[in-house]
Amino acid sequence: MLITQQPILKRFWYPVMPIASLQEAPQAFTLLGQPLVLWLDGDGKPAATEDRCCHRSAQLSKGQVIDGNIRCPYHGWSFDGTGACVKVPQLTTDHIPRTYKVSGYQCKERYGYVWVCMGEPLHGLPDIPEATDTGFRQIHEFYETWHASGLRIMENSFDSAHGNFVHARSWGDMSNPVPPPIDEITDTETGFLMKHWVEVLNPDLQKQNLGIADEKTIRTNERRWFMPFARTLKIQYPNGLIHLIFSAATPIDDKTSQLIQFCFRNDTEADAKAADVIAFDRTVTQEDREILETTDYDAPLDICQEQHMASDKPGILMRHKLAALLKAHGEVEQRRQD
Repeated sequence: MLITQQPILKRFWYPVMPIASLQEAPQAFTLLGQPLVLWLDGDGKPAATEDRCCHRSAQLSKGQVIDGNIRCPYHGWSFDGTGACVKVPQLTTDHIPRTYKVSGYQCKERYGYVWVCMGEPLHGLPDIPEATDTGFRQIHEFYETWHASGLRIMENSFDSAHGNFVHARSWGDMSNPVPPPIDEITDTETGFLMKHWVEVLNPDLQKQNLGIADEKTIRTNERRWFMPFARTLKIQYPNGLIHLIFSAATPIDDKTSQLIQFCFRNDTEADAKAADVIAFDRTVTQEDREILETTDYDAPLDICQEQHMASDKPGILMRHKLAALLKAHGEVEQRRQD
């Protein structure tokens, strides 16, 4: 599936960058192949438009934020968050032609990140109840570009069979390669919820992070998929610790994704240092990255094009749901044309 060829994907919300990165200057980001400029408006809220001035095509992200609007560095034309031109220094009257505009996009802040939707949203932003629970703290982990497609990254997040091989340096136990069966998969409005458990190795750093001294421990996992390329992994340990990871593979283009990851934990800095939590999760994500960046970015939705086993059920379900979404959107577009 080449994401830039699927217009329906523009109707989802994607996290694109930390809100803090907009404090000093406007920033550029490419989403679904579309170059964007992002900045904070006069109310301190994020705004996003295409990163191309309608006058002579200069990058707006090279300009400045003036009175909450983005000003082009070439001739000083200014645009608001809707994309409307609000100031042309060269005009001697206040009348600005309505054709002086760029494409504007819906933009929100949530969980410390800027989210953008490039069309009419099909769903709201992912809801993470732990984010408003005072018993949890948030730890910002990773913001980096991966040379892998969103579908490959999401399938991997729900693949219970790869861990004992890919994560042999962190928690995988190669002496027991057969994963326990999936307990439950339930459809949701935005994807599905998967529940399962797994026994994992507990290396020294994790013993500190978890407060569990045993050489092995049990993870009870609750994985939630948010179409198309986001998920939460809620891990519960025998001692009551909860480590909930949010990951998004925000699609830059067909070949690359921006990995955004943060977590919520029901412990404190005194229990486990954030730096140590990040260090262990870094090992895990790097193990995934090394493999995923070797895979084909054009992941097929047709399941006949690759071979499968029982533990691939979540990935197959993803492919079915995405294929149905694209088919339904294609039929709607065909009816409009007819």
